[in-house]
Amino acid sequence: MRFGCRNLTFTYPGVKTPVLDHLSFSMAAPGFNAVFGPSGVGKTSFARLVAGGGQVDDMAETLELDGINTILYSYNQERLPGWSATGSHLDKICPKGNQELKAELIRIFEVGPVLGSRFSQLSMGQQNRMNLIRYLIQDFDLLIMDESLANVDESLRGQILLSIKERFPDKLFLYISHNLSEVARFCKDILILGRSATWRGGRVVRGLDEVADPEGTHCRPNRDRLDRAMLEIMNAV
Repeated sequence: MRFGCRNLTFTYPGVKTPVLDHLSFSMAAPGFNAVFGPSGVGKTSFARLVAGGGQVDDMAETLELDGINTILYSYNQERLPGWSATGSHLDKICPKGNQELKAELIRIFEVGPVLGSRFSQLSMGQQNRMNLIRYLIQDFDLLIMDESLANVDESLRGQILLSIKERFPDKLFLYISHNLSEVARFCKDILILGRSATWRGGRVVRGLDEVADPEGTHCRPNRDRLDRAMLEIMNAV
């Protein structure tokens, strides 16, 4: 499995400056990788292009999707149907054979108490967690998580990320977040997008790729290593 692209250029209609300008990179897969950069540099545009939400000439030749067939895209503030209980919705869309996985994710994501509530009754953090579960219980090769854990408590967010990495070792993830320390700490390959023409072409740097300890709890990261990883990311931005 491998993921990347060659000379991907994308410009919105009516705009002269490309959002992505000859973007080229390659990431080893599977793994928990990231797309990082300030607002407005094309992170979501890139994610939607990969997920099939945009049109680029010769996209099939531009993207490198070796061993990647099914791509799912989860994003912040995505909404579920509001007329049924969230638990009933998960039951209806859960593929046969993934019931145990669904129950495990409900426990890890701490949404068991709200399964009987309609989606509109949940807090924003609960909504994002519930929405992410419905993607994780599907069959996929690549899952793009575009601010999918926004409004979730930092400690719980870290617990969720470690659990995802542990339970889906053969899948590829692209995690889009504005949280620098989180991206540096949990992600393996980090695609950096910047505002200048120099960096619209992208650059990949390495994160710490932290995993859970054998007891499934947080490992305290080495502060020096984390600081160096964050500095490399910021220098690339």
